[in-house]
Amino acid sequence: MTHTADFTTPAETAGFVFPNPYPAPLSGRRFVLATDLDGTFLGGTPGDRRTLYRWIEDNRATVGLIFVTGRDPAFIRDLCGSGDVPWPDYVIGDVGTTIAEVTPEGEISPIPVLEAEITRAWNGSGARVRELLADEPGLTLQPTEFRHRVSYDMDPARVRPSAHALVKRLGLEVLTSDDRFFDVLPAGVSKGPSLKRLIAHLGLVESRVLAAGDTLNDASMLALGIPAVAVGGSERRLLDQVGHLDHVHVAQGVGAAGIDEAIRVLDLH
Repeated sequence: MTHTADFTTPAETAGFVFPNPYPAPLSGRRFVLATDLDGTFLGGTPGDRRTLYRWIEDNRATVGLIFVTGRDPAFIRDLCGSGDVPWPDYVIGDVGTTIAEVTPEGEISPIPVLEAEITRAWNGSGARVRELLADEPGLTLQPTEFRHRVSYDMDPARVRPSAHALVKRLGLEVLTSDDRFFDVLPAGVSKGPSLKRLIAHLGLVESRVLAAGDTLNDASMLALGIPAVAVGGSERRLLDQVGHLDHVHVAQGVGAAGIDEAIRVLDLH
């Protein structure tokens, strides 16, 4: 089975900013930021974002960047291709169900050896999930057809326990976040396990990797035991789960400012 998909096709060149070749593999860089996007890397004031992004680009010889996000690769390619946001070196997308590298051509290309276990656990369940949950109240199917997940916009006041039971019957898992997203995922797959798999694959020193997030679907990566930050404005349920952990810095700064704060406080670069 091929592990490529539509998002690996070359980007349109008109107005598209391609990734720059960076001078060292991630294992040779002093620090690696593994960050959620919405509310985290893309959060905070425009000035805070510019400051963090400029610092990353000025230090790419020693700083690596991994996006760990619920967003799909097509969104990331468009986001970074605009030139407003730094290109990552690697992408963990689709709430951990995609693990990919970024090519010099602006492609986000899945890494088959890291996705094989995810593919087996998913077992082509998309159509079955959509059929089982079609009449469940409080769930609105998102239009994007993901490879290893099915995602819904959620009205938490209307979702019934039966929705969770139906997913469990398939041997899959539900991950909710921000009181508005309902993701059906392969069992045991989320941001944290996929980040841990990528860290091992790349030979990174865990103590030099910072995990950053702000919502409940970031909990699994903030709980890994590596340096972590819950940025200012984080979801209360996330803080309840990880805010007490010694390796987690609960930042005052919102979004990008919280990441910058954690890098300084934890002396990571």
